[in-house]
Amino acid sequence: MIRFHLDGKSGLSPYQQLVRQVRHALRLGLLLEGDQLPKVKDVVADLAINPNTVLKAYRELEHDGLVAARPGVGTFVTGTLSGAPLTALAPLRQDLRRWLAKARRAGLDEEGIEALFTTTFRAASKEDIA
Repeated sequence: MIRFHLDGKSGLSPYQQLVRQVRHALRLGLLLEGDQLPKVKDVVADLAINPNTVLKAYRELEHDGLVAARPGVGTFVTGTLSGAPLTALAPLRQDLRRWLAKARRAGLDEEGIEALFTTTFRAASKEDIA
């Protein structure tokens, strides 16, 4: 089961962070069809947020066809997000871990690593479009 976390520096609202975390977990195969999302009351207790925030996130995921609520039981994954085959992710994850270690040895902190990755990713995306 996924365990949510909030990042006050992300620039995203709490409900958007929850939606993004579920979408990432689906994309990476960490959540599969039939898996249950944490109950609203558990997320509220873990993160100290308003229940309406969690409900809003779950409703958006339901609207996107990714989850379905079963009254009295919980919210379950009903859809997937296509992406790279899961077998392709392990070597990529290993390469990324090596890159992160190099970035830390070069003196970058978490914010610096994120900034470098984001700007490089955006630049590469623009080059691919042209």
